[in-house]
Amino acid sequence: MKIRGLVVAFALGLAALSGAQAAPQPEQTVNMAQLLTPGPLPELSIGPASGVPLIEYGSVTCPHCADFDRETLPKLKAAYVDTGKVRYIFREFSRNPLDVAAFTLARCVGGDDTPKTMATIELLFATQDKWAFTDNPLQPLLDALRPTGLGKEKAMVCLKDNALIGKVRAITDNAEKLVKIQGTPTFVLNGKSYGGELSMQDLTDLLKPLVKP
Repeated sequence: MKIRGLVVAFALGLAALSGAQAAPQPEQTVNMAQLLTPGPLPELSIGPASGVPLIEYGSVTCPHCADFDRETLPKLKAAYVDTGKVRYIFREFSRNPLDVAAFTLARCVGGDDTPKTMATIELLFATQDKWAFTDNPLQPLLDALRPTGLGKEKAMVCLKDNALIGKVRAITDNAEKLVKIQGTPTFVLNGKSYGGELSMQDLTDLLKPLVKP
């Protein structure tokens, strides 16, 4: 009986381990062709157009999004983007007015220069703890963006640009309509959406069947 009990316990342990390593399960099916239709602002993407498109909807005030940007995105770039297998697309998902302001300023800094806009968003993620959780975030936000050369006068003009603000908000509105996002980050791959922060192992499990060796 003791041996049998050990065998059962071992089998259960293996099952639990197997479940822990299982690939993430999608939340829903998404019309990928519709989702990839160009939006109101230049697409923030890296990697070749021929790569498998992987979309991340992220918020700059979301700690899990910041963790993904700092910890996992560099590994994803090295393994899949820089090798030409994946086209990574970042879409601004504004959960609150501070997100709208931060994304608007990032677009102001970058203009039509996509790499500059993406670098600005990475800077916002890297400094998130200094500006995103304060009672009066405007000045800390402007301080965080100082390395980009954005001065307060230009920043205030940007924050009154209703046309640009409307386009930033439209990205979120479109995501809510097409993806029905419940939280950030949310990833869309091969017509399926996955909510929550994905690890590099999660991404590898999802991407391996889709990319060329």
